[in-house]
Amino acid sequence: MKLRTFIFIILPTLILSCSMPTDVQPTATSTVTKQVINTPAISQTIPPTVETPIIPDHEKYILDTTIDYDLHRVDVNETIEYPNHTGQAVTSLTLAVSANLWADCFHLYEVNVDGNPITDYSLNLHQLDLPLQTPLEPESVSTLTLHFSLSLPYMDQVHSQRARIFGYSEVQMNLVNWYPFIVPFKDGDWVIHEPWSHGEYLVYPLADFEVDLKFADAANPPVVAASGYAEPNRDSTRYTLQNGRAFAISASREFQVSQMQVDDTTVYSYYLPLYKNAGEAALLASAQALQVFSQRFGKYPHKTLSVVIADFHDSMEFSALYFHSRSFYDLYDGTNKNYLTIVAVHETGHQWWFEQVANDQAEEPWLDESLTTYSELIYYETLYPELVPWWWSYRVDFFQPNGDIDISVYQGQNADTYKAIVYLNGAHFLKDLRERVGDDAFFAFLQDYLSQEKNGIATSDDFFRILDEHTTTDYSDVVRTYFSKR
Repeated sequence: MKLRTFIFIILPTLILSCSMPTDVQPTATSTVTKQVINTPAISQTIPPTVETPIIPDHEKYILDTTIDYDLHRVDVNETIEYPNHTGQAVTSLTLAVSANLWADCFHLYEVNVDGNPITDYSLNLHQLDLPLQTPLEPESVSTLTLHFSLSLPYMDQVHSQRARIFGYSEVQMNLVNWYPFIVPFKDGDWVIHEPWSHGEYLVYPLADFEVDLKFADAANPPVVAASGYAEPNRDSTRYTLQNGRAFAISASREFQVSQMQVDDTTVYSYYLPLYKNAGEAALLASAQALQVFSQRFGKYPHKTLSVVIADFHDSMEFSALYFHSRSFYDLYDGTNKNYLTIVAVHETGHQWWFEQVANDQAEEPWLDESLTTYSELIYYETLYPELVPWWWSYRVDFFQPNGDIDISVYQGQNADTYKAIVYLNGAHFLKDLRERVGDDAFFAFLQDYLSQEKNGIATSDDFFRILDEHTTTDYSDVVRTYFSKR
């Protein structure tokens, strides 16, 4: 069923010339004789134009990808254009390779840097270190090419400590964190963390993506949801995404699709046939949230946003796409008072607090999770104000959250206590902060935080620095209540 679009809130070339005299002044005689002086031509040597190479602002990933859906195999030729904006010469590059965390999954056949084969690389778990034959100087660009394949793991939800997102199930194939990417460089080192039982551990630099995707069985391809904007490209489909963080793909032969238009963005919902009503409800909630957050925070940057039912017990954000747990579709009751709606709004909020403003999700997860959880409240108070008390009670206070929110994922004890502290007590911090500084300062701060930190990797110091630009109110006691490190 095609849903209608709803409006919910009003919201010179420089020419050089040389003039030479052609006449000689007459002498004091009765006859004036004109003489023409032939002057040798003056040779003017114009130095050749030297074009200054344009250094791109950020990385670009080109992924020529072939998927064998039935054999659960993926073959990829990857090109990475990496500009060195570290401020120093680097002698090696570090890439995150999450797919190598699964046994017999990631197979690397060839690596080249600027056309030179690299054979002395080191691949340990999810970290690939590439020594450079010549140091990469600041403000210069290096091009990497990699050929690799993936033998996808089964998404076993029973024997795994956390939700299994990467791999395949009986109804779905998911490619997340599936390609090697160069991690950020900070304070003289590459930023790469260890995986944990809960939370996220990867830090994503800004990048452009161009993914050419085709299937081994071209006669029977699955339906594809992807982070980028799709266009036909000979025997493949090309997906493009500008200024993204993490490109994800999901495919299924059982997907059905509904869509809505919100301004310049098409919102898609991919669901299994059994969940048509819930799939369209998730679509509506995401479309509404996209509109609310665009007006409250700043414009959504991409042409598409895809909501994908997840054959696992969790929801997870990526660039212009998020997975929405099948369990929430099972619990959908036809109203807005349920986790299908709450989490759809939450994951849509990550398109601002993760996608546009990134952070170190392992060391400072509150920066995206607290803001995204509180964004749920902003959605409800804007569209369904009568449900605000229910949201606080059902979503937050039922779990009696407490504890300092500036913990890392490694300090959260387990998934439940981690979420109660970082997500839910983080929402209480933002509530108290907003009440202290006032709505005008609070929302002006959020918009400026997005504006100043957009496309970057923000820190807690950035958060409070920008906040102080919008208020002179003393909120130090609020910070002491929720933070241990400030």
